[in-house]
Amino acid sequence: MSTPAELSYRMPAEWEPHEATWLSWPHNQETWPGAFEGIPETFVEFTRHLVSSELVRINVADAAMEREVRRLLAEGDVSTERVRFHHNPTNDCWVRDHGPNYIVRGDHAERAINDWGYNAWGGKYPPFDRDNAIPARVAAESEERLFQPGMILEGGSIEVNGRGLLLTTESCLLNPNRNPELSPAEIEQRLQDYLGVTKILWLGDGIEGDDTDGHIDDMTRLVGPGKVVTAIEENRSDANYAPGGQSQAAAVDDGREGRAAGGRDTPDARPAVLR
Repeated sequence: MSTPAELSYRMPAEWEPHEATWLSWPHNQETWPGAFEGIPETFVEFTRHLVSSELVRINVADAAMEREVRRLLAEGDVSTERVRFHHNPTNDCWVRDHGPNYIVRGDHAERAINDWGYNAWGGKYPPFDRDNAIPARVAAESEERLFQPGMILEGGSIEVNGRGLLLTTESCLLNPNRNPELSPAEIEQRLQDYLGVTKILWLGDGIEGDDTDGHIDDMTRLVGPGKVVTAIEENRSDANYAPGGQSQAAAVDDGREGRAAGGRDTPDARPAVLR
């Protein structure tokens, strides 16, 4: 069977045109121990801002949960004209990590979905079976082509520029709690085969204390053609001083052309601990 790359598919950059934004509505109170109050209202605000310019697709467990979310949106005076509900039960709300990974070919004329495996950041937060099923459920409902790479990969663990470059971290993708049966070379090959990338830049460690084992989207983001934003810790005694420095050093290459990218540093956020 041909791979997406062999069929000229590629993962587009986030700033390219897209049809909608997906949300998985929060319901698992164990995710925010003692702090769940206010989280659904925060998702109402996400939706408010998104519907001002695009379609929002929301995963909910069933008709009862859809009614509750509609009630919250109505209370927040958020129009549902641009909202579509999908009865896809989830374990948690982290759709960037467990949702469908869209790939395109041509001038976005054709679209398909990669169904990467999901194991809740290395098996830390079971169960995750419902989250792992989301890409296949979405592909079935939308009748879109589905590819199954046979590898664990969260959306937040990679950054692409849509022109061949991918950024990621060794602490996450090479962690034995993800794909212990695959060598680094095999992992790189699958990224190339299923995302259409040609150059992979590996950073070492992620942010200290990050449950994801170092997702790249906590450190460095590609935000436009030739534009990079990276978090920098200026305190040399802080554990995140080194990761910030390496992300700054690695993110200056903007892909196939090898051009230097324009960069902007942002201060690293102060830790917030939920007890």
